Amino acid sequence: MLTALFPKYHRRYLESPVADWLADFADWLVFAGYAHDPAHDHVRRLKQVLEARGSVTPDAVFSVAELATMFASPHQQPQFCGTRRAFERFLAANGRLVVEPDCNRFSPVLDAYRRYLRETRGLAASTISQHLTSATAFLAHAVPADASFQDLSVHAVQQFVIAAGQRLKRQSLQHTIAQLRAFLRFCHDRGELRERLDIIDTPRTYRDELPPRALAWNLVLKLLRSIYRSDSLGCRDHAMLYLMAYYGLRPSEIVTLTLASIDWANKTLHVEQRKTHSLLVLPLSDQALRLLKRYLRSGRPGSALPQLFLRGRTPAGPIKHTALCDVYEKRARLSGLPLQGSSSYSLRHAFAMHLLERGVGIKAIGDLLGHHTLESTCVYLRLQTEALREVGLPLPSLAADGTRRLS
Repeated sequence: MLTALFPKYHRRYLESPVADWLADFADWLVFAGYAHDPAHDHVRRLKQVLEARGSVTPDAVFSVAELATMFASPHQQPQFCGTRRAFERFLAANGRLVVEPDCNRFSPVLDAYRRYLRETRGLAASTISQHLTSATAFLAHAVPADASFQDLSVHAVQQFVIAAGQRLKRQSLQHTIAQLRAFLRFCHDRGELRERLDIIDTPRTYRDELPPRALAWNLVLKLLRSIYRSDSLGCRDHAMLYLMAYYGLRPSEIVTLTLASIDWANKTLHVEQRKTHSLLVLPLSDQALRLLKRYLRSGRPGSALPQLFLRGRTPAGPIKHTALCDVYEKRARLSGLPLQGSSSYSLRHAFAMHLLERGVGIKAIGDLLGHHTLESTCVYLRLQTEALREVGLPLPSLAADGTRRLS
């Protein structure tokens, strides 16, 4: 692999005292999905760092602190920081990274809480991560270094909730408080707290208190046309947002699409709906097929990964649904359109409203959106004033002879 990365200067790397490390690192970079140029640069920078360190035996191991020293000055450029992160992942994958003990004084209770969430409550890994993030933030805010966890008071809990309420919306604060309640209840049942502190008031939210999130369809079309598609990222972003707008897919459904999800012969797209755990087969229009073919030809990096949409940066890998939300915010900002306050879900709402305006029934719209009940679908269609005008009753008026007539 060193010869392929450095066709003109490979002898410098093969004759280096750390040639074995460089060869293994180069093989791992390519296997992990790094493109040629980033892999070339990472190996070149690692050669400088290891040769500056001195002799490195083939069976050497490294600690995180040792890596920080090796990549310290004069290697403080951002590029060397990236190489350090890649080398650290390489060491971890090969069992050569020394895991230092966690000195956090709350590690025992957090580890026990992690096991409880996984083994007793059976929560998903992403949900467990959210619970632990809230618990860690609470402990850092509410328990000073010189205080005991058992002496935690109601006042400290209230101060944390007030601080969280200043940066979170009520809907988000509800989730944080629910996670905090679960953690405090666990700590009390385990004997970590002297008194119960999990009785916390939560902010009230009301159905339909917010305005509809659907965008006008002409705005959706302008947003899609504003995306510059001559580069790979623009081609990818346009394809993802197009599928959200024209097929009403959720971000979590977009990122789980695979190459096998597209049935080219039958012109269909197979979507695993995340909330209902059902398979939805959607017909692909000729325009959608042309768009996807162009993306696969010009926008998708060469990779053996099955996912349809991949990260723009190396190493190549599947994107997360949060990254798709960031893509929407970026494209909305660059478009210069009045899209303030909207989100990627606004495209899904716009899809539902567009179908309703074209006369599609609510039941059919709900099936396409993956809803169990019509009530869930109606949330997407509220404040559709044009439709209300069509079903509104005529107003009575008085005739000259005093009789009431419908106008």
